[in-house]
Amino acid sequence: MSEKIIMKGNEAIGEAAIVAGCRHYFGYPITPQTELTEYMAKKLPLVNGVFLQAESEVAAINMVYGAAGTGARVMTSSSSPGISLKQEGISYIAGAELPCVIVNMMRGGPGLGSIQPSQADYFQATKGGGHGDYRNIVLAPNSVQELVDFTILAFDLADQYRNPVFVLGDGALGQMMEPLEFKPLEVKSVEKPWAANGLGTRKTPNVINSLYLKPEQLEAHNVKLQKKYQLITENEIRWEEQNTQDADLVIVAYGITSRIATSAMQMARADGLKVGMLRPQTLWPFPCEPLNNLADKASAFLTVELSAGQMVEDVKLSVNGKKPVYFYGRTGGMIPNPKEIYQEIKKIYGMKEAK
Repeated sequence: MSEKIIMKGNEAIGEAAIVAGCRHYFGYPITPQTELTEYMAKKLPLVNGVFLQAESEVAAINMVYGAAGTGARVMTSSSSPGISLKQEGISYIAGAELPCVIVNMMRGGPGLGSIQPSQADYFQATKGGGHGDYRNIVLAPNSVQELVDFTILAFDLADQYRNPVFVLGDGALGQMMEPLEFKPLEVKSVEKPWAANGLGTRKTPNVINSLYLKPEQLEAHNVKLQKKYQLITENEIRWEEQNTQDADLVIVAYGITSRIATSAMQMARADGLKVGMLRPQTLWPFPCEPLNNLADKASAFLTVELSAGQMVEDVKLSVNGKKPVYFYGRTGGMIPNPKEIYQEIKKIYGMKEAK
């Protein structure tokens, strides 16, 4: 068993990427994820990797496109406004079916916003912030250990499905320091016969492209992509449940908010209220079926987010009208404490008693 060490979240992501075989990083510094960029600048040259601080986020994502097209394991990272600038490139990468990992340490917005933690990029990550019917796989860690585990997983999923994978964190996760361990890992060589990395033994070169001028060809390509997204939905949904066996009220929260909600749940349990929690670990694909199943026995749901209400829409779609779905959110970088969430829980129980 490996020894536990203490690392800051942003730096832990960088080390995890290197452990996973990432040797190419292109990015642009932006708070609150700049430590990740700094870490890669320092560490990648030591492992014969390539670090390049691009002139802009737009340039960085297009460099990712180029490196991914050669079959390299490549990553970029940013925070909310920077990810907005990368959207066109992400759409191109998804359309060209290239694997890459994108880290977003979310901060308050809209616009330039603040440098405080937020979860207001949920729509951007899960619904496709760019153009076209594409999807990103979106992983949502809630600890520094999961930042490590999910970063390594992200590279594997990206290669497996030839698709961009988001590690969606926030300023709090990126800045906090926690004990973690790097479990023994064998990085397997993945065959990439599609890569544009020289002619080799091929008679014709590989071409990386998402441009199909004939509408019939473009539709066929889109149908192919949708079949892939369906396969991802069938195989890659991840979630965690706590105290849901007898739960009357189920909290739904992800990332840093799930840790605060866990404390509120424990406060409620201590007062005799049967509160449980479901934590999505993949925001896309979303755990619709587990939530729908819980709606058969729970009386209500409470979605808690650092936003004005984005994931709550997916929770409502998953519950499908079976039970009421309540929402509590803070925005612009404001983080609730467990007592605030517990007050919302008691309000819901008051409503139930009134009925």
